[in-house]
Amino acid sequence: MARTGIMICGHGSRDPEAIDEIERLVTKLAPRLPEYEVAGSYLEFARPIIREGLELLLEKGCERILAIPGMLFAAGHVKNDLPWEINSFAADHPETPIVMGRELAITPLLLKAAQERIHAAEQHAHHDVPREETCLVVVGRGTNDSDANSNVAKVARMLGEGMGFGWTEVAFSGVAHPRVDECLNRVVKLGFRRYLVFPYFLFTGVLVKRIYEQTAEVAAQFAQIEFIKAHYLDDHPLVVDAFIERIRETDKGEGAMNCQLCKYREQIIGYEKDKGVQQAGHHHHVRGIGTDEEHRHHDHDHDEHDHGHGHGHHKGHAHEPHHGHDHDHGHGHFNPHHGKR
Repeated sequence: MARTGIMICGHGSRDPEAIDEIERLVTKLAPRLPEYEVAGSYLEFARPIIREGLELLLEKGCERILAIPGMLFAAGHVKNDLPWEINSFAADHPETPIVMGRELAITPLLLKAAQERIHAAEQHAHHDVPREETCLVVVGRGTNDSDANSNVAKVARMLGEGMGFGWTEVAFSGVAHPRVDECLNRVVKLGFRRYLVFPYFLFTGVLVKRIYEQTAEVAAQFAQIEFIKAHYLDDHPLVVDAFIERIRETDKGEGAMNCQLCKYREQIIGYEKDKGVQQAGHHHHVRGIGTDEEHRHHDHDHDEHDHGHGHGHHKGHAHEPHHGHDHDHGHGHFNPHHGKR
């Protein structure tokens, strides 16, 4: 039987901790998938870049490749950049079938992982505050794709209602509004005893750290209110399970991206001009340049941007999350569950 390679396609980050976390996830996947060759690659800031990662799988004898987006939602990177990278590589290797899977999306596994992260934050807080007296603030990456942003709101609503919080708000780390500090300054007026901030992110990075910093800054202004910060999803066992689920689905040809609300296929309110825009990659300028640790002269805050032009009662102290151990462009009319490119 032909050897199949699994390529986990991450965004990449200027933060070396984020790259370490992605690599740790890949090492946890490999033993669960002994029949595959499992590797990781990045759109930008880290190596190997997508093309290099795919080349490495071919060098290891893989005759077929499943490219799995290491991203929660389908916005620019999943709809545009990754398909462009995969299609470009496939055009140069017509003998190798490449199948691109869909984003992780909203699944019971990821919702359960989020629930456990939130619960852990509550358990390590300094006070026992009922959930009905707590406002949950779910923070997404933020993108200029309203479909992806709406998924953050859906996650927030499902967690807020399912876990019994008194109120739930949504904020974004960039591109979309409200931003974290803006959101927190508004919701404190609701009068809750506690505000629990949960970054709905896979890995750390510039944006996650900024979310925590902004939470601490707002908390310092309201000494009578408790602010706590939950840990992002990271390599929670259920996140690993979610990747396994997506890989199995892709291998069977059962995964299809939801294109009904894609602004590159349909005229979506506010983005009518994006329908049918030509697919192109947008990461040439930062592809594989390295993390901040290696290139501190590169101060363009790319983590803050989404290139949608193509087809991410204590004394005001915000407790750090308990650690148990980043944007997203058009379909390019690429159907993720179709095989050879």
